[in-house]
Amino acid sequence: MKVAKQVGDQIRHYRNLKGLTQEQLAEVVDTYGTYIGRLERGEQNVQLETLEKIADALQISVYALFNHPQFDHLNNQEWIWQVVHLMEEQSTDDQERAFRVLSEMFKKTAK
Repeated sequence: MKVAKQVGDQIRHYRNLKGLTQEQLAEVVDTYGTYIGRLERGEQNVQLETLEKIADALQISVYALFNHPQFDHLNNQEWIWQVVHLMEEQSTDDQERAFRVLSEMFKKTAK
């Protein structure tokens, strides 16, 4: 799969997680919905500046838009990405607290 299509798939994935239409994302990025559609289908290459705007609008890192093969099995686990996005919105202290709670919870169930 070519890089443009992989990035487009990731844009669509994160846009859908945020509950945005292509037009809504385009408005935030100051472009057109048809352009976002072409990006998502891998029909259009994206400039780095635009990619940064898209990542900012989706509240993710630019790096998240590049498909990592080691995480392919997680793409069908929507709830995992929802947890990741929820955690991203928290302070570092709250993230660490949540991690400690989960660690303790899974230690007890593993016995």
